[in-house]
Amino acid sequence: MSEITLSTEGIRYIALFENMTGATVKDCIIDDDRVIYVVKAGDMGAAIGRNGDHINRVKKAVDKDIDLVEYADSSEEFVKNAFSPVSVRSVNVTSKNNKRLAYVEVSNKDKGLAIGKNGKNIEKVKLVAKRHHDIDDVILQ
Repeated sequence: MSEITLSTEGIRYIALFENMTGATVKDCIIDDDRVIYVVKAGDMGAAIGRNGDHINRVKKAVDKDIDLVEYADSSEEFVKNAFSPVSVRSVNVTSKNNKRLAYVEVSNKDKGLAIGKNGKNIEKVKLVAKRHHDIDDVILQ
């Protein structure tokens, strides 16, 4: 795992999120109109809350969209979690030309959701995969 540095703003967002949800945050990425939180494994339920109460309160407080990714020690599991709610068939992480690549297989009907509007979802996955598991690129199959 590469070293993660947080901005002061990121630390504030983490404190706010943890206070409002009770979930533990491992990372926070502020990306234009959204905030991406990487939540400790097992804390996703607390982060979302019953009927989405917690996540919706945080969304209102920061006035940005919120994306959640559940942390996992294994690169494959982490990439799979990052694509949620898209159902991922398989993830294969390989090394080629000194680069770590994650090949992700999703069903054809889920490809659009995996990529997201203007590529937002796939960009989120690439960003967190690089920060947490040193994966240089994520390729959909």
